[in-house]
Amino acid sequence: MKPYQTIQIKDCGEPLVSIPLEKFAVESPHPYQKLGAPYDQAGVSSPYYLRQDVLERLIQAQTQLNQDYPNWKIQIFDAYRPVEVQQFMVDYVFQERVQLKGLILEELSFSQQQNILEEVHQFWAVPSLNPATPPPHSTGAAIDVTLVNEAGEVINMGTEIDEISPCSSPNYFENSTNFEAQTYHQNRQILSRIMKSVGFQQHPHEWWHFSYGDQLWVWLNIQHNKTDQKIAQYGRYINS
Repeated sequence: MKPYQTIQIKDCGEPLVSIPLEKFAVESPHPYQKLGAPYDQAGVSSPYYLRQDVLERLIQAQTQLNQDYPNWKIQIFDAYRPVEVQQFMVDYVFQERVQLKGLILEELSFSQQQNILEEVHQFWAVPSLNPATPPPHSTGAAIDVTLVNEAGEVINMGTEIDEISPCSSPNYFENSTNFEAQTYHQNRQILSRIMKSVGFQQHPHEWWHFSYGDQLWVWLNIQHNKTDQKIAQYGRYINS
């Protein structure tokens, strides 16, 4: 269990709503859908859903971005991720890591399996069905984003979204003397500032991941002495 998962949840019952994609940039088809991720098992057609208040804050972030950078857009990489999709992606990334290490899945020792799973779970939450420890994206309150400039080009943040690497930490390039690395840091700062300006909190190990109202958001606010709120308002969303 990660520290933020100790935060109590009292779900507010807010609906999951469709993101108006015309306001943002998106990759089509979605990368996880191209891999065969089973969104339909959870009764949704795509990841482009969020809790209503979270979506309203994302729209505010887009408005704020355009005040500072006209014609730029927030690119939505991933939003609502049902636990079924979380399990699919954890399995997929696990197999990728096995291949990257030149190993054979069927020949892995228990110790090797655990070590690789530990690597994966540094960036991919355990696909838990326990109501007390939902994967953040399964709440509809977490979103993975980057930026697109006025020419429609994705801004270079120094790593790809989902890269399992220390370089993915938001401030990894902060103290680099390399000009290119400093540019990556400045780009990440733009994204972070825009999202935090409307209430989001940023994952401490992933420059692309932001949330509002879930366990991680509450935990980060407590760490930074920004709230008296001790209970998360969004738990795992179950499509009824």
